Amino acid sequence: MSIKSHPADSRRSDWLSTLAQTDPQDLDAAWDMLEDKPSYQFLRKPEVGMIMVQGRAGNTGKRFNFGEMTITRCVVQTSEGCQGFGYVAGSKPRTAERIAVLDAMLQDPALYEELNSALIEPMARRIEAQKEQVAKTAGATRVNFFTMPRTRTGK
Repeated sequence: MSIKSHPADSRRSDWLSTLAQTDPQDLDAAWDMLEDKPSYQFLRKPEVGMIMVQGRAGNTGKRFNFGEMTITRCVVQTSEGCQGFGYVAGSKPRTAERIAVLDAMLQDPALYEELNSALIEPMARRIEAQKEQVAKTAGATRVNFFTMPRTRTGK
């Protein structure tokens, strides 16, 4: 049996990242906009757990355990047979469920283009604008130590 690959499969990690970073209120609003919500069943009901976050010194050194963080995960299957996964930082069962259902819907070739242009692209633009705003705010407080005047103190 051969598995057909959909062009959207290569972009799945992108839309999952976008959904996970979207504000839960924006996700709720997007969910409410959907006219045809699919029927689905839980393969794994939303559950809250912990994961270990790792870091690297200077982004090049050896990995070390930075600490734990709370996540919520969920897995659903639509009546069409698509399985969707939802992972989100924090304790947000409803958000993880919505992400899982939207992930399943985006895998359906008949729904992909419409959902991508109506939901994912605007969400991604909003996230990018928020990141740019944070970078501008942080940039305004940056100090360049090499251009500061150096003064000698008396002996």
